[in-house]
Amino acid sequence: MVVAPAVFLLVLQLVAVVIAAETPSGGEQREFDYFVLALQWPATSCKNTGKCCPANGCCRGADSPTEFTIHGLWPQYNEKGWPSCCTDAVFNQNEISLLREDIEKYWPTYRCGTTSNCHVWSVSSSLPIFLELDILFYSNSNPNPPFSEKHGTCAAPVIVGEYDYFLTTLTIFSKYNKALSDAGFVASNTEKYPLEDVVDAVKNATNSTPKISCAKKGAVKELWICFDKKFEPRDCDLANSCPEFIKLPTYEPQDVVEGAIPWIADAEELI
Repeated sequence: MVVAPAVFLLVLQLVAVVIAAETPSGGEQREFDYFVLALQWPATSCKNTGKCCPANGCCRGADSPTEFTIHGLWPQYNEKGWPSCCTDAVFNQNEISLLREDIEKYWPTYRCGTTSNCHVWSVSSSLPIFLELDILFYSNSNPNPPFSEKHGTCAAPVIVGEYDYFLTTLTIFSKYNKALSDAGFVASNTEKYPLEDVVDAVKNATNSTPKISCAKKGAVKELWICFDKKFEPRDCDLANSCPEFIKLPTYEPQDVVEGAIPWIADAEELI
């Protein structure tokens, strides 16, 4: 199916309205209360890939990720929501050049086309430029290493600067990313695991209650582990969006059409 540019523009405008409603203005923002380490399950994230490009982790064949990867480290408020775009800092990939290899391996993007930060949303140069919008959100779609201007700039005073943001996130990830596999929960297209047992495995590894979200048919989409400002695990206090039994599907090579309109993330991912 070919998506007309006008329809694509309308979708992005609607997303902008949703984000504007969720994101407080700079003058209303205060310091965050805790962090969320959001991890993505690659096989689920890659299920609806619409286009391949060199940056897309779904399109690496045998080198594609097979276990949890990083979605982001996000400052959050206890009551609801999160701060965003807290400074005028602009992403500079030279600041994290020493971490690039680990970022590409453990923090890949799973799509092509759109790039976004606190200053502009534009479409990759591989596609016609449909629009540029000043949209205040960050999703993991940047073909450059995904420094979160939206989230990362709000991690101060605990984390200041790109290098510390990425290094801190990678360090925490390396400590907890094997919580499920160490407990025997591994990728399988046939095995279904009791949600309660999976949650308990993470609780045993972190001494805290995680949040797990699922896509259709109980396929794990994301695992959230929450931390206080000293990076001690704490309960996420967020409801799981999964059935009683869940799956950790295995990665399957993507059959995508070159030149297709890039897949647009659902609203839950965007906000």
